[in-house]
Amino acid sequence: MNALRSVLARIGLITTLIAAAPVAHAEDFPTRTVRIIVQTAAGSSLDAMARLVTEQLSQIWAKEVIVINQAGAGGLNAARATAAAAPDGYTLFLAGGSVFVALPVLHHDLPFDVNDFEPIGFVAEQPYSILVSSKLAVHSLAELIAFSKTQLSGLDAVAGTTGGLQHLTAERFRKVTSANLNMIHYPGTASSLSDVLSGRVPVMFQTILPVAGVVASGEVKMLAIASNARLPNYPDIPTVSETVPGFTSSGWSILVAPHGTPAAIVHKINDDLRTALSRPEVIAKFQALGNYTRPMSPQDLADFVHTERDLWRPIVQQVGSAAE
Repeated sequence: MNALRSVLARIGLITTLIAAAPVAHAEDFPTRTVRIIVQTAAGSSLDAMARLVTEQLSQIWAKEVIVINQAGAGGLNAARATAAAAPDGYTLFLAGGSVFVALPVLHHDLPFDVNDFEPIGFVAEQPYSILVSSKLAVHSLAELIAFSKTQLSGLDAVAGTTGGLQHLTAERFRKVTSANLNMIHYPGTASSLSDVLSGRVPVMFQTILPVAGVVASGEVKMLAIASNARLPNYPDIPTVSETVPGFTSSGWSILVAPHGTPAAIVHKINDDLRTALSRPEVIAKFQALGNYTRPMSPQDLADFVHTERDLWRPIVQQVGSAAE
């Protein structure tokens, strides 16, 4: 009987140690360099944000955190690299919303499921704004919608690359307001902004950073921002939802890990990420880049992504069908 009790006691001790191992491992995490994969090239706004995040996490962890740029295919290359990485917390993915909203709809043969990534934390959102050339005689969003309906051939509007969130935002706005807009696609911001400044294309959907300078100079009028509430550094610019109830649209970036990354490590990274993003100097730097932080738990993030996917799926399907 004593021998049996001894064996049972040892089994119990081993079970306890095994159960405690992930927690202990998470407390020590990280013990070596952490890589954060980014789906854009060096010098992009997402890359700049990633470098701010890695700088902060490097300080908190006293370990090097580096950015790995895996640009191309709308985030597919970066997502594939993340899915193939070891699920140990040492490879993370700073992903844009298009990876979760557009890729699964537009690519039916993905070798991985984006839903399998482990959600860690929300990094930032980049609200879209609706702008018009200073040469266009409208001064509010309501005036723009009404004026477009008087134009038999419609108003041309910059909508970025086909299938991107800039395009999806413009399509959704056109759908819910019945504004008479023609989507004009550009490969980059420079050429499209030049056409808006000249008045050749009167309307533009764009995140804030690329247009901040011309808005400040008065060369382009920012009519509204599609954020949940007025932004602290643009308090006089109304939200789109003040004219079109419920309409919001933001690019967003989140931190995820490969499927199977231990929950204890996920929660530790989430805690440290939230600490980093709550620092006033980080908030100020993010706002200067047109990014706004929002703390979320891993579960909050999972719910957020699910909601965004449902919101945008019909528009992505519409755009995908039109492209085919």
